[in-house]
Parts: sequence; C-alpha cells; structure tokens
Amino acid sequence: MEKRRADIIAEQLEERIFDGTYADGDRLDEVRLAEQFGVSRTPLREALQGLARSGLVALIPRRGAFVRQPGPVELLEMFEVMAEVEAVCGRLAAKRISDEALADLHDANDKCQAAVEAQAPDSYYSENERFHKIIYRESGNGFLEAETGILHRRLQPFRRQQLRLRGRMAQSMNEHKTILEALERGDSEAVANALRGHVAIQGEKFHSLMRTLKNIAE
Repeated sequence: MEKRRADIIAEQLEERIFDGTYADGDRLDEVRLAEQFGVSRTPLREALQGLARSGLVALIPRRGAFVRQPGPVELLEMFEVMAEVEAVCGRLAAKRISDEALADLHDANDKCQAAVEAQAPDSYYSENERFHKIIYRESGNGFLEAETGILHRRLQPFRRQQLRLRGRMAQSMNEHKTILEALERGDSEAVANALRGHVAIQGEKFHSLMRTLKNIAE
C-alpha cells in the first residue's frame, strides 16, 4: 500500500530529528517546511500532528511546533509498559489466533528476513509493525488492541531507531521466530515472555539507544 504524503513527511522529519538536523527545542517552521517538501500546509500539519502523538514534537497554541526529545527515564518507562501490554496481547492470542493469522505472521517474518539480508531497516520496520499488529488483533480484545496501538504509535520512532543499532535486526528476527513458534504451540506464557523480552529496552540495548540519542543531541 502506498504511503500517504503526510506519513512520508513525518518519517523524513523524524530522521532529521534523530540525525541532529533539528535539536531538542527547535521550532519547526510550517511555511518553510511546506516549501521544502513542495506541499501545502495541510499534509505538513498532519505530519506534525503524527509526530506530536509520538512525542517527538510539542504543538504549542499560537507558538507553533517544537522538537521534543523524551528523557531516559520517560523513555524507559514507556518501553516497560509497552513490553507488558504486548505480553498480554500475546498471552491472549496464543489461545485465540487463527490459522490464517499464523500464515500472515509467517509471511511477515519471511519479509523481515529478506530485509535483514538486504540490510534494509525501513523495510524491516514496516513488516515488523505488521507482525505486531496481527498479534494485537488476534488477542481478540478490541479495547486492548486499540490501547496497544496508541502506545505503539507513541514509541514508533524509537522502535524504528533501535533497529539501526548494529546486529539488532538479526536479533529481532530470531525473537520473532521464538514468538511465532510459541504461538503455534499455543503456549501462552512462552509467548508472553518472548514478547516481553522482545519489546523491552533494557541493559545494553537501552544504553546503546540512549548513547545514539545523546550523540545526536550533542
């Protein structure tokens, strides 16, 4: 499916924030950015609203949009909650998942593997996102799916960024295989534990991500 223009702009702005083009606290000028991207202000505003939902941008009435980077404690707390929520989704999905959904997960994993081999983190992230959303849906709990989706979007730029850490894509791929094998066995606790470990940013993985963000900020 072709990406919406606003989504493309949001991803490019996200990259500029992470690569240091825009620093924490910088104002994002709508007029100038609309000219740079060659678009009207409507898709640009949609892009900024999307970044605001993920927490990378603060929209201040009558002042505009400003870059906002969460601190390490806030980021760690968000990932901690995300890991537990996804574990719940996995635990429920283990008993409710359909054969069709399992086939879709296999397809997403095959495409993730192709992205690992091509060293294409953006392609990997797209299929990785699909993989997780299938599990949210197969939890069979619409409220849980919706709330998990909101938190997923909040952490989207950081989950995407951590895939650029050396060796992370291959590690993530192995974790996907473990999750899928547990789902096929219907082992609720194994799925929950595998998803929790997959999503949690802890130890060296968290420190590597924070070093990346710190280097960008400097």
